[in-house]
Amino acid sequence: MGESNGLLNESEDLENLVSTEDELEAERKNITLWRSPLKTFYYFGWQTFDELCKGFKFAKLHKLNIAVTAGVTLAILLFLNIPGAQQKYVVWLNKEIWWSVWWVGLGILSTVGLGTGLHTFILYLGPHIAQVTMAAWECKSVEFPEPPYPDVVICPPEGTSLMHVDMWVIMSKVRWESLMWGIGTAIGELPPYFMARAARLSGNEMDDSSYTDLQRVKDPSTLKWGDRFKRWIQNFVQSAGFIGILICASVPNPLFDLAGITCGYMLIPFLTFFPAVLLGKSVFKVHLQMVCVVILFTADNLKLFGEKISHLPLIGPALHGPFTEYMEQQRITLHGSSANHIQHSPTVISIVFNVFVGLMLLFFLVSIIHGTAQQKFRTLNKSRYYKLSMEESE
Repeated sequence: MGESNGLLNESEDLENLVSTEDELEAERKNITLWRSPLKTFYYFGWQTFDELCKGFKFAKLHKLNIAVTAGVTLAILLFLNIPGAQQKYVVWLNKEIWWSVWWVGLGILSTVGLGTGLHTFILYLGPHIAQVTMAAWECKSVEFPEPPYPDVVICPPEGTSLMHVDMWVIMSKVRWESLMWGIGTAIGELPPYFMARAARLSGNEMDDSSYTDLQRVKDPSTLKWGDRFKRWIQNFVQSAGFIGILICASVPNPLFDLAGITCGYMLIPFLTFFPAVLLGKSVFKVHLQMVCVVILFTADNLKLFGEKISHLPLIGPALHGPFTEYMEQQRITLHGSSANHIQHSPTVISIVFNVFVGLMLLFFLVSIIHGTAQQKFRTLNKSRYYKLSMEESE
C-alpha cells in the first residue's frame, strides 16, 4: 500500500513539474511587442545591458590585444586613403574584396537569425540576378560597362559586338556573388551548431524550445504535421550523417536551423557537418535558386507574364499599367549611358518593392527584440524551474 502511494505521489509530482514547465514556456512565448510590450522591452533592455557589461569585461581582460588590433586597423585605413602608387591596388580591393565581403555578409544575415534571419536572397541577391537577366536579354550581352556596373546596369555602347545570350551565360555573370552569398549562409549556420554542441558537452539542456519540445514528445502521432516534419529532419540528419545534412542544405529549407542544432547536440563532427552545409548551400542550393530566377525573368516569360496579368478579372488592367510602365523605364535606363544616367521618377512597382523591403527590415528588427527578450526570460527561469523541481522532489 505504501509503495503504491509512493508511486502515485511521484506521478503527481512529475505531472506538476511538466505543467509548471509548460506554463513557463507559454509565458515565454507571450513576451512579444503585440502582447506584452513593456515586459518585452524590459527583458530586451536587461539582456542588452548584460551583453554590454560582458563586452566591457572582455575588453578589460584583453586590453593589449584590442589596442594592437585598433592600431593595425588605423594603419591600414591610413594606407588605403593616402595618395600614392598603392591606390591602383586600393581600387582593385574595393572592387573585388569588398564586393565579396558584402555578399558573404548578406548570406550570414540570411541564416544567423535562428529561423528569423533577414531574407537577403529576396531583398538583394534575387533582384540583382533578375536585373542582370533582364539586361542581358535586352542588351544581347553581359559585358556591361564597369563602372557603373555592378551598382548600375546599362547596355554596352552602340557598335559593341553582340554575343549569344542564354541561361548559362547569365548564370556565369552572377555566379561569383551567388557563391559568396551561399558561403555566407553556410557560415551563418555555425552559431546554432556550436551552441548546441557546447550545451551537450557541458551537460546542460538546450535553450532552443523547438528542439526540447520535440524531444519531450513520446508519441509522434500526437504531433501536428509541421512538428512531424521537424521531427523527421532531426532523425534524418542524425541517421544519414553527411548525406542527410547535404540533402537538407541543398534545398530551400527554413527549418535547417533545427538540423544544425541536432547535429551539434548529437556531437556530429564539425568536419562532417560544415563541409556538407557548405557544399549544399553554396553550390547546389545557390545554383537551383539562380536557375529559377533566370528562367522566371527571361524576355519571353516577362512578356507572357504581362499578357497574363492583363486578363485577370477586376485587377488585371490596374496591374498591367504599372507593370508596363516599369518595364519601359527599365528599357530606357539600360540604353542610357554612365555619363548621363537619367534619374526617373519611381514607378508603382518600385515603390511597392521599397515598402516591402522596409517591412522585411522592420520584421527582422522585431524578431531580434523578441528573441533577445524571450532568451533572457528563459535564462532567468532556468533557476526558477530548477528550484521548483527540487522542492517537488523533496
